[in-house]
Amino acid sequence: MRNAIHRARTSLEQRPLAAAVGGVAVFLLVLWTTPASWQTSTLRFAVPIALAAIGGIFAEKSGVINIGIEGLLIVSAFSAIVVVDWLGDGGATAGLPNLWWGMLIGVLVSVLFALLFAVVCLEFEADQIIAGLAVWLISLGLAPFISRILFDSPNTVNITRFENVTVPVLSEIPLVGYLLFDTEPQVYLMLAGAVAGWYLLSRTTFGRWVVASGENPKALDTAGVDVRKVRYAAVLLSGVFAGLGGAGFGLGTLGTFAGTGDTVINGRGFIAIATYLLANYHPIGALLGSFLFAGLNSMQDVLQAAGYAIPTELIRTIPHMTVIVVLVFVGRTRLPDAAGDHYESGDD
Repeated sequence: MRNAIHRARTSLEQRPLAAAVGGVAVFLLVLWTTPASWQTSTLRFAVPIALAAIGGIFAEKSGVINIGIEGLLIVSAFSAIVVVDWLGDGGATAGLPNLWWGMLIGVLVSVLFALLFAVVCLEFEADQIIAGLAVWLISLGLAPFISRILFDSPNTVNITRFENVTVPVLSEIPLVGYLLFDTEPQVYLMLAGAVAGWYLLSRTTFGRWVVASGENPKALDTAGVDVRKVRYAAVLLSGVFAGLGGAGFGLGTLGTFAGTGDTVINGRGFIAIATYLLANYHPIGALLGSFLFAGLNSMQDVLQAAGYAIPTELIRTIPHMTVIVVLVFVGRTRLPDAAGDHYESGDD
């Protein structure tokens, strides 16, 4: 078991300094060379990608491939909007602003869907890829269907979004103060989630159990740790992170939910999978990688404002084409040895 944990931690921690230095360098370059509007929109668009990626890391490091995080983003964003509209836009219930009730319920719905996925995969040993696709497809159809019942349209009503939270003194720091310390709550949740994800995965006993579960579940079982419980916890944690990302995106960036086509989530869950693969399962690397894809996503508004006559449909393909290019040229990411495999206690 010790060798399995050592290999997993080596995989988790390789290239962190290079990734951090490179990410900070690119971040500072972007601050110097891009409009402030692009910077703030990039930070907001990164929320669902980064948090879903961190959640995906926990699931996959434990040995469960959860490609259903796109669906988790959809149901959490939709549920959060519906709850706020139902409770009363701009009001408060039991002393808590309704926006935060929306966030909590959005996370809860995401966790329930993650639990359903976990039961199907761990109890009934369904193919994890097919089960993940099922979660996505169910969410893709269910959210617009319920929206038509409630709002007579696949799109919900518009609600009041989260307002910026300003941190005194820090918000006055030149260059980065207005961006990092005068922003919406979901951005703070994203930054805190990346740090918490890194610490939990690489500095705690639970994190060691998670990586051992994905590398050598037999060794973990022999050590007296229930592999199934570890995998359940990791998948549910992926639901928590994805729920924060989806609900935060709906309540903070959009203020509405559009259920047409691929919904407002528009493939961000799948981009999150590419992001954590690019980051080699490192939560901080996933955060930095999300800035790349979010920046490309927000490029549409910048190009249109600059007057470039580029078709919107073509601009929207840029993040997805970048995902393909990144996956082609970044080939050193190693999947956990037991990823996708079912395990029963006592198996040889």
